[in-house]
Amino acid sequence: MKRLALTLAALLAPALAGAQTLQCSAPAQVERPRPDGPSPRQPRRVLPIGSYTLAITWSPEYCRTRRDNARDGFQCGGDNRFGFTLHGLWPDGTGKTWPQYCSVAPILPDAVIRQNLCVTPSAQLLQHEYAKHGTCMGVTPIAYFNESRALFQRLRFPDMMALSRRPGLTAGQFATAIARANPGITADSMRITTNQRGWLDEVWLCLDTRRRFARCPAHQGGVTPATPIKIWRGGRDAG
Repeated sequence: MKRLALTLAALLAPALAGAQTLQCSAPAQVERPRPDGPSPRQPRRVLPIGSYTLAITWSPEYCRTRRDNARDGFQCGGDNRFGFTLHGLWPDGTGKTWPQYCSVAPILPDAVIRQNLCVTPSAQLLQHEYAKHGTCMGVTPIAYFNESRALFQRLRFPDMMALSRRPGLTAGQFATAIARANPGITADSMRITTNQRGWLDEVWLCLDTRRRFARCPAHQGGVTPATPIKIWRGGRDAG
């Protein structure tokens, strides 16, 4: 299959990096996603938007147990290499409940998937994010992904490999390191999530209705700042 090479960010300065897509080749033909919509466990909720969350995933940990899963082959197999990837831009409510699946979502066009696949490396996840979250923002798929991609690509990150080797690293120290790399973002404007074994899973960045980074609400979730965390580096250099 013909592939469109999109080698990104490999030559970034070692101390600070961009969105951590180290190497990605988007295919000329992309997987067609399945429809995604509400269910009894995830019902439709049309609510006012009070804030937003930009959720990003630490790909080495995500791929740690998924390398042989064909569904995740683009992200976790082959020559593609990712650090952080964009999970999605989520509208939050004015309280603990958030809007979701506000209207029926069309199947995303191939061009939209291809444009975003090296940022959110799953056609089905892209479909899900627009269906669950983008429809509640009242914008087209192109507008939704353009905005979320722009927010993500402006982020800078500290040396993740060095942080992964730091003894006794806590969630608060990790959040502070990200904040120092991004003027205008503070440690209390993000939440760090880990899996049950204590490995870094995601970072949730909190934004106000004008998409400016803001202090996270108390109910936002994540681990406490004092919680020890581990960062999986991936490959033979992991541990």
